[in-house]
Amino acid sequence: MPVDTLPDLRHSPVPGEPAPPQPDPRRWLALAVIAIAQLMIVLDVSIVNIALPDAGADLGISAANIQWVVTAYTLTFGGLLLLGGRVSDIIGRKRAFLIGLLGFAAASGLGGIAPNQELLFGARALQGVFAALLAPAALSLLALAFTEPRERARAFGVFGAVSGGGAAIGLILGGTLTEFASWRWTLLVNVPIAVATALAAVVLVRESRAEGDRHFDVPGVLLSTAGLASLVYGFSRAAEAGAGWSDPLTLTLLGAAAVLLVGFVLHERRAAHPLLPLRIVLERNRGGSYLVFLLVGAGLFSMFLFLTFYFQETLGYTPLESGFAFLPFSGGIIVGAGLVSQVLPRVGPRPLIVGGLALAVAGMLWLTQIGVTSSFVTSVLPAELAMSFGMAMVFVSASSTALLGVDEHDAGVASATLTTAQQIGGSLGLALLNTFFASAVADRMAADPTGGTEAAMVHGYHVAFVWAAAFLGIALLIGAASISARRSDLPAPEMALAA
Repeated sequence: MPVDTLPDLRHSPVPGEPAPPQPDPRRWLALAVIAIAQLMIVLDVSIVNIALPDAGADLGISAANIQWVVTAYTLTFGGLLLLGGRVSDIIGRKRAFLIGLLGFAAASGLGGIAPNQELLFGARALQGVFAALLAPAALSLLALAFTEPRERARAFGVFGAVSGGGAAIGLILGGTLTEFASWRWTLLVNVPIAVATALAAVVLVRESRAEGDRHFDVPGVLLSTAGLASLVYGFSRAAEAGAGWSDPLTLTLLGAAAVLLVGFVLHERRAAHPLLPLRIVLERNRGGSYLVFLLVGAGLFSMFLFLTFYFQETLGYTPLESGFAFLPFSGGIIVGAGLVSQVLPRVGPRPLIVGGLALAVAGMLWLTQIGVTSSFVTSVLPAELAMSFGMAMVFVSASSTALLGVDEHDAGVASATLTTAQQIGGSLGLALLNTFFASAVADRMAADPTGGTEAAMVHGYHVAFVWAAAFLGIALLIGAASISARRSDLPAPEMALAA
């Protein structure tokens, strides 16, 4: 037999064993689709924040109620994430992704044409419902589509850049739309983007779903949803003017959250078909990653809030100028994520997480140098660049370790746990730091009534940034102690299952 007619056995499966899964040939195009969906989710809070004054004036929303434009979204999003993750596992991640996109588009359109505050609040809550389905499905699809270490690192690099830079991009886009069009376009812009993304996903994204156990843990759903919703609302209530941490409703919500979430954990230990198998969060690398994301959310979300106030209230920037002031942060995240994705397979996640959090702490402390007449170039820009590169290192690396070794069956709920940690962390951080900020301003005004309101506000920003740096410092210690994965562990064999 001629040599060139011999069968090629190099890639033949061993008799009796299944052929190894082949990578999706359209995975890079699918990544673009997933990244667009993730960007839409991440920027949807910040893009609307810029438009709040205009929306409030147009619809006659009181100062006490305007926060519901944000809270209605975060409440349903944070409360339903675990359920959304399990639903995506069972009905199929692609199907959940498509339902989430189209539902998000419909809710955005409803909010954009809302004639009154009630419909706007309801539309924002509905956005959160579909975002809770979309977010875990997106991360699961990404994790299951990329199994080769270097490719997977690059894919997570893109995802990390989008996750980290999305809030700043939202501020720029929101300022532009509000200033040159209408506040309504901060919501309406989602409609064509979501529909186009869904159409592309039909062709480019490969379906995957959990096999085997496909039961719903109804008690777990009720306990986790009610507990997380109470927790998010309790934090939001504590940050409201005139309420605070001693408010009876705040205490009731937080007490109910504690009871419900403890009950959830106790139930999950005994449940035959748990919503959140405790093995997901108790594994050292994954658990550490979730805690890192929680604390990073607490520090980073507040940075955006207080710098936005500083730019507009102290330095006199317009909404659009404030948005562009965050552009270096977005650029640093994008560039940094690209570099980190190249380095991650070589050095492993732990050095990057620890080093990135150290940079972020340094950047946050640098912001304590801002003053009433500070220069953006010397007082803010270095801090933004340090934090952006640091966060790129953390987002790319911790997103990968958060899904390390997770069975395909649990990919959706593991992804949802990661997003839940960041969402709850952001709510906790905003509530705590807003309280510290208000107390610091009041104390400075009482101690130095002739110093002026602007100086007192800047002092309050300093206090908030110190506490934000403390959150990031605790995250650094947790990352150093808990992340033990080596470069050879990425990706874990379990994640190399067929998507």
